[in-house]
Amino acid sequence: MEGEVNNFAMVWIIALASLCYCHTIAKFIPKGTTRFLTILPISILFTLLPLNLTTMHLGATSCFFVAWLANFKILLFAFDKGPLASNPPLPLSLFIPLACLPIRIHDHDHSNEEFKETPRKQNQSSLNYGMKILVLGFLVKFYGYKELFHANFILLLYSIHMYLGLELLLAMFANLARLLMQVELEPQFNEPYLATSLQDFWGKRWNLMVSNILKPAVFEPTRSIFTGLFGRKWAAFPGVLATFFVSGLMHELVFYTYGRQKTRWEVLYFFLLHGVSLCVEIGLKKAVNGKFRLPLTLSRPLTIMYVVVTSFWLFFPPFLRGNADVKTCREFLAFVEFVCSGRLVSPNSKSCPYL
Repeated sequence: MEGEVNNFAMVWIIALASLCYCHTIAKFIPKGTTRFLTILPISILFTLLPLNLTTMHLGATSCFFVAWLANFKILLFAFDKGPLASNPPLPLSLFIPLACLPIRIHDHDHSNEEFKETPRKQNQSSLNYGMKILVLGFLVKFYGYKELFHANFILLLYSIHMYLGLELLLAMFANLARLLMQVELEPQFNEPYLATSLQDFWGKRWNLMVSNILKPAVFEPTRSIFTGLFGRKWAAFPGVLATFFVSGLMHELVFYTYGRQKTRWEVLYFFLLHGVSLCVEIGLKKAVNGKFRLPLTLSRPLTIMYVVVTSFWLFFPPFLRGNADVKTCREFLAFVEFVCSGRLVSPNSKSCPYL
């Protein structure tokens, strides 16, 4: 674990220095191909840098923030697009966190309703997060008896755990960012369990910060390229497929970072399947021209059922082969031991009570 912490520090020191470089060259090199070529080595470095880490908490998280978020943001920045593009240019103190994290500058305009929260909304939000923390704690305790239940039921619990864990983690960062830096985290989820279609699920409810990056970085350029070939109406389809293909590749990289297993491309197939399914859904909607719509009592369970079943089939097998659940528990215990005793223990300890 000591080596992993040292590598973690090294990875982020290099990442921060690289972002300082990107911020500096933008003062001298105009947007376009030249700036892209000067940033391209940093993009390649960001893709490979997290491979120096192997843990779930440090490795997978760094891969997501550096190889995915920061990487796509600096590539957009090369063409003066994305969240890093600003006039006047952003100061370095904001450029770096905007590059690494899913944050946006807090709008102090009181007329902007997006950031307004009434006391009632704040109380509802606190109650909502409190309930989710209780559910998450129940799930962790429940894993101690997982041998008594069917494997698919445990997979369902893992999917709930993943959603709750990500939402609570990002909510914690949101409050910290709001207090220290006067910035807001972009919303990560919007009640995905209420999705009425795949288009609604992927575009408006699930992993919104990734959608907000992939749309200008992949979807819009691909659609623009194919507009001349197929027309704007049909150019969206290759744009959707390209977006899901890139998302699948990035998920494969995150999984490899902590699992270090030869990939079988199931995660990529999962996203390609959903890309094709979304294209079919969009095509059907265009065909009926909004004249036919399933009732919510049917569309919502069908959407979630399709996501869950395909996840069981393609998404979770590589996740479990990499022993993500086991590693997460062991790393957590190692961290607790470090906090309590002031020393790091091996994350390979067999002392996890939930295994």
